[in-house]
Amino acid sequence: MTTLGPRRRDRLTAAAPTRHGQLRKSHPVAGVFRLLGIALAVVLVAAVSVGGVAVWQVTSSIKSGVKLTDSSGKAVQPPPEIGAIDGGVNLLLAGTDTRTGQGGQFSNKADQAASSGAGNNDVTMLLHISEDHTNATVISFPRDLMIPIPACPRPNGGTVGATSVAMFNTTLSRGGINCTVLTVQKMTGLKIPFAATISFDGVIGMSDAVGGVTVCLADPLKDPYVGLDLPAGTATLQGSDALAFVRSRHGVGDGSDLGRISNQQVFLSALSRKLTSGGVLGNPVQLYSIAKTAANNMELTDGLSNPSTMVQIALALKDIGLGNITFLQYPTASDPSNPNRVVPIASSAAVLNAALVADKPIQLSGQIGRAAELDPNATAVPSASPTPTPTKGGKTPTPTPSPTATAAAEAPVVLPSTITGQTAAQQTCSKRSN
Repeated sequence: MTTLGPRRRDRLTAAAPTRHGQLRKSHPVAGVFRLLGIALAVVLVAAVSVGGVAVWQVTSSIKSGVKLTDSSGKAVQPPPEIGAIDGGVNLLLAGTDTRTGQGGQFSNKADQAASSGAGNNDVTMLLHISEDHTNATVISFPRDLMIPIPACPRPNGGTVGATSVAMFNTTLSRGGINCTVLTVQKMTGLKIPFAATISFDGVIGMSDAVGGVTVCLADPLKDPYVGLDLPAGTATLQGSDALAFVRSRHGVGDGSDLGRISNQQVFLSALSRKLTSGGVLGNPVQLYSIAKTAANNMELTDGLSNPSTMVQIALALKDIGLGNITFLQYPTASDPSNPNRVVPIASSAAVLNAALVADKPIQLSGQIGRAAELDPNATAVPSASPTPTPTKGGKTPTPTPSPTATAAAEAPVVLPSTITGQTAAQQTCSKRSN
C-alpha cells in the first residue's frame, strides 16, 4: 500500500555525476529478471539491532520472579544480566537474489532458472560499530565491483580456487556467505565474526513489520521494470512496494547500480529515523513482529544464532545518535576494461580501510549519493551528538567540537571526497540525474 502526499521541491544545484557502473539497457522482460536479483539488505541493519532490542525489552519488562532454592535451602543464582557486547562489531549483511523457496511472484520457471540455490549477493553491506559504541558505519559494496576473490571453502566440502578478478556479487554463489566474508576481509583488512543473509520475503516482511517507511521523492519515480510509478512528493512504502523501491535502478539516479545504492541509503536513513523517533522501539507488538520476521527470513552464521549475541549487538547500537550513523559507498571508479563495471579507487579505499581497522570515527567530505539530494523542507532531527550541517550539493563541513566534549574525544578521519554517502540525520530525497 502506498500513501502519497504533494510536496514542493526546490531543486538543489549539483554537478552532474559521472555514470560509473551503468548497466546496458535490455528488453523489459529480461530486465525484470535481472532486477529481481536486487534484494534489500538495507533493512538488515535494523533487523539485527531491532530484533535484539525486541528480546531485550520483553525480558526487561518481566515482573520479579519467585526466588528458587536448592534442596539445602541455598538460593539458586540466576545467570548474569546481558549487557552491550564488549568492544566493536563487524557484521556483514548480504541480500541474496535466489528464488529458491521464495514462492509467490518468484516461483515461476523463468525465475527459478534465473537464480536458484545460494544465489548472488546483489546487495552487500558491512556494519561497523566502534569499540566505544559511539558511532556506526554501514559500507555498501557495489555488485559490479571487479576485484580479486580469495580461495573459498565450499559449504559442502572442497575449495573454490582464488581468481585474480571477478564480479563481487558472485562471491555468495561461489562459496556461500563465508566466501563473501573472506572477500570483504581481504578488501578492508577487518576481521568479520558475524554475517547474515536475507531473502526477498524478508524484505517485504520487514517493511510491513515497521508499518511502512516514508521516503521523499524529488522527481517522479517511474520504473516499469519493478512496477513503480510514483509522483514527486512523499510516499509511505511497505510490502512489495518497498522492495520495488530499493530494487529500482532505471527510476533513480543515472540508471546505474551506484545510483541504486544511493537510493537505498535514502530508504535506510528514513528507516533509521522511524525506528528511533517514530515509536517503533516503544511498540512491543511491532518489535516482536520485526524479530519474528528476521528469524524466519534470515540465515545467520553461528556467531549470530545465539539470541544473547543479538541482544548484545542491539544494546551496542541503541544509544548511537543519528548523526553518528553513516551510510557510505565503497569508493569506485569506472573499470577501464568495461564501462559497465567498476573498480576500487585504491587511494580512497586505503584511507577508509585504515580508519575502520584503527576504529577511528569518520566524517564524509564529499557529495551525497548520485540518486539523492538534501530535502529542502526537512525539519531538524534530534541527534545524540553534534551533527555537521550539510550545505547544498551534499558537502559536509568540518564540525565545531561541542564545548561539553571530553578531551579524550578523537577527531574524526575526514574521508576523501570520492567517498559518497550520508548520515542517518541527513534527510534526503530520491532523484533522477540532472
